[in-house]
Amino acid sequence: MKILQVNTICKSGSTGKIAYDLHTWFQEMGHDSVVAYGRGRKIADTFAYRFSPSWEVFAHVALTRLTGWTGCFSPIATKRLLQFIDRFAPDIVHLHNIHGYYVDAFRLLSFLNSAGIRTVITLHDEWLYTGKCGHAYECLNWLHECMKCPRLRAYPSSLVFDATTLMHNKKKHIFDNFDNLVLVTPSEWLASRVKRSFLADKRITVIQNGIDTCIFYPRDANDLRVKYGNNKAVLYVTADFDDPLKGGRYVVELAKQMPDVSFYVVGNKKAIPRLAKNIFAVGRIENQHELAEWYSFADCSLITSERENFPTVCIESLCCGTPVVGFDVGGTAETAPKKFGAFTPYADMSALISSVRDVFSGMLCSKEACSSFGMQKYAKDVMAVQYMNLYRNIIV
Repeated sequence: MKILQVNTICKSGSTGKIAYDLHTWFQEMGHDSVVAYGRGRKIADTFAYRFSPSWEVFAHVALTRLTGWTGCFSPIATKRLLQFIDRFAPDIVHLHNIHGYYVDAFRLLSFLNSAGIRTVITLHDEWLYTGKCGHAYECLNWLHECMKCPRLRAYPSSLVFDATTLMHNKKKHIFDNFDNLVLVTPSEWLASRVKRSFLADKRITVIQNGIDTCIFYPRDANDLRVKYGNNKAVLYVTADFDDPLKGGRYVVELAKQMPDVSFYVVGNKKAIPRLAKNIFAVGRIENQHELAEWYSFADCSLITSERENFPTVCIESLCCGTPVVGFDVGGTAETAPKKFGAFTPYADMSALISSVRDVFSGMLCSKEACSSFGMQKYAKDVMAVQYMNLYRNIIV
């Protein structure tokens, strides 16, 4: 089978790792697999095709800021991608994030529909059925028609114009009569949202995300224990500590109220100040084996986002034997059911503190139980087999 995946990035970030993990499994099974991506470092391998020039990405960002239109630009990158699809002639095109300033999503979708190419779209967020937002949060305009966007400056940001009504209607129109299409969501929460949107008449299925368990498994973490000691340790993995939607402020508040616990911030793009004496900024980690060691070192992982779909950091943590504590938003709690995690109402600090204390009191599952659960449920093979079964079902 010839499979083409399209995503913003490849081999890094949550969606980039998912696309890459699927590719490696497809290739191991003897399928002809390629990942086409728009941004990030260029990968020197024949399986990866970066089609978007960096200058056009910046132009796309600027035009979105000025006009309020999203996913409508990048003509050069889009032409390259469509020409590549023609040359590769895939049996399946699997789209991941088609926003991110790197492709004309509408032209791409129209091309796939008119060409009759069997298409799978994995929704890693809500962009596909909103006027512009990756997450709609408490706004319900998307149920009918987006307008007067309450988060106009949020990603993808518009500085002046609110084009959400036009964008919402444009998305509705592009999916009319798109029959060779299956929508996949990683969480039941997101599936329930899709079924309330204008995409409700499409085929919708749930396939939970998976990860490479040859990387994410329990480590001894002795080097970290020698360096940092055996104090109670909470790990917070984030791409942007300063992003208010990721909730770094709650980590600071926790640290101040729990002085006997050490909090380690991993993955932030830039240096963060010493916000509390028991917060340690580790910085960005490119080596995934090193990241797995950090997960193994911690007593629990913390997630304080305002909204998530099916966060990869949670399943990486579990596979390394570490339970997850955080806010019950979106599909976050689906990643760690029962006592593999503890999730509280959003912004409820007293409940969050209590949940972290429960970890140290042994109220959650042991590291052995967490890793056993994670390795069985979230291995990339489990995810890839479900996608392959879906592809075969579509092709028949």
